[in-house]
Amino acid sequence: MTNTLYYGDNLDILRQHVPDESVDLIYLDPPFNSNASYNVLFKERSGEESPAQIKAFTDTWEWTQESERVFEQEIIMHPATPPNVKDMITAFREFIGRNAMMAYLVMMTPRLVELRRVLKPTGSIYLHCDPTASHYLKLLMDAIYGARYFRSEISWRRTNAHNDAKQGRRQYGNVRDSILFYSKGNRWNWNWQYTEYDKEYVDAFYKFMEQGSGRLYQKGDLTAAKPGGDTSYEWRVKRPRGEDWEADLTNEYLHPIEGWEYKGVLPYSGRYWAYSRDGMTVMAEEGRIAYNRNGTPRYKRYLDEMPGVPLQNDWTDIRPASPSESLGYQTQKPQALLERIIEASSNEGDVVLDPFCGCGTAVAAAEKLKRKWIGVDVTHLAVALMKNRLKTGFNIVPGVDYQVVGEPADVGSALALAEQDRYQFQFWAMSLLEAFPREQSKRGADRGIDGVIHFIDGPRRSTRKAVVQVKSGKVSSPLIRDLKGTVDRENAALGLFITLEDPTRDMRTEAVSAGFYHSEVWQRDYPKVQIRTVQDLLTGNTFDLPPHPSMYQPAQRVRRPEGKQSTLEEAG
Repeated sequence: MTNTLYYGDNLDILRQHVPDESVDLIYLDPPFNSNASYNVLFKERSGEESPAQIKAFTDTWEWTQESERVFEQEIIMHPATPPNVKDMITAFREFIGRNAMMAYLVMMTPRLVELRRVLKPTGSIYLHCDPTASHYLKLLMDAIYGARYFRSEISWRRTNAHNDAKQGRRQYGNVRDSILFYSKGNRWNWNWQYTEYDKEYVDAFYKFMEQGSGRLYQKGDLTAAKPGGDTSYEWRVKRPRGEDWEADLTNEYLHPIEGWEYKGVLPYSGRYWAYSRDGMTVMAEEGRIAYNRNGTPRYKRYLDEMPGVPLQNDWTDIRPASPSESLGYQTQKPQALLERIIEASSNEGDVVLDPFCGCGTAVAAAEKLKRKWIGVDVTHLAVALMKNRLKTGFNIVPGVDYQVVGEPADVGSALALAEQDRYQFQFWAMSLLEAFPREQSKRGADRGIDGVIHFIDGPRRSTRKAVVQVKSGKVSSPLIRDLKGTVDRENAALGLFITLEDPTRDMRTEAVSAGFYHSEVWQRDYPKVQIRTVQDLLTGNTFDLPPHPSMYQPAQRVRRPEGKQSTLEEAG
């Protein structure tokens, strides 16, 4: 299934939903074992980043009983794991020991094996990593994909130099990431990418400017080492005395005009013309020939017709995601980086897979470039961000333009999610309102607030808020009384209560007793405390609220370019 977002563990998703040899290009930007927590920043009503943040994932690893289970059952004992990969991961454990790095490599190994399975024979994989684990990942990739299929290690300069010396840093600054590029076989999709020539190169080689058009060009050789047909003729040229030469296409030299010079030009000694007389005549008529001072014809190679410098593996020209592009996801990569990779290694209509898709940059780049795509993430927060990005960037919605798998579609699946992970259930419920989820300072201690919605109201058009509480278990009227107290304590305008179970009559009575909030901007009353079930929200019976913006930062609207087909590159 393509053009699909999956919620869940990517190992399970790959094994259950992605067929063998069905993907043309894989890009993955997994956690780097950086021992850090990464947050999502939400925008305030002013558009500035909120000081409140939600932890998207924790890139902190430790060797646990689960690590041991995965090592034994998902790698060593699993029939899909090649013998050399089992040998490699076993050697890693002997060398590295049972520690955080080994836990990270154990997590990555079965996923990299599955990714190779789903890759087409002409497909490629790009693994984005940093110096923390790149050397181990390179050995692991060599074992899984084959060292002979390693194509390049791309160095991407992701940031400018850091001034860490004042903080006592006693080593070089890290400003680059590595991207390991492998193909699955000897033939792989490839389309050369080019970068602009630098000014020094242009000044040195494109020194001539065409009169009238202003186009810069350099002069190219029109001779060849070997003959081939009509290539030994005399090329006739003419000019007013002391001025520039031009082609004498009408043999004017047979009836010369006073004040003009005429001559015939032969190729250099031992050389031949590279084109027939007819071919040279066509080029002269098109204005593609310039002349040296001695009348020798030279080909005009225009700067604006050159593709640029073939892209090398040192990428310094793509900056980090700009403020206008940023969605508040700390590990977000610039879309230009993903567009370059996708354009180089896939065709329109090909399938692009990102198994750690985060805020969905690879998905957005694939959608823009008219590729099919599959995105997988283990958090509902990331899935909600991606859905918002696709809506604001491309005006496409789930269920119509693409599918979302693993996200609750009914009360039964919502209950299953709540039983599996009630915090992911809360994130999912918040996404139904496009509300800002509130991170808990301590598991189980939410202080009565699971999320917040901001809106503008009052005579001074100040920021007001509605606090949201989500319950997946048993509910009763004391919970509504507590919500009323939270509304008062937080100086909130409204209190919103989401429940999986149907509310009792006492709960509804308690909510009604809270009265109304009067909006001066919209000149109407809103029930101050409102209750909705998950079933209500799934069927469109949402809360009665003043107009408010989504708390997700909108993506830039995208204009799709005209595409071009890549070719199959073959190893020599």
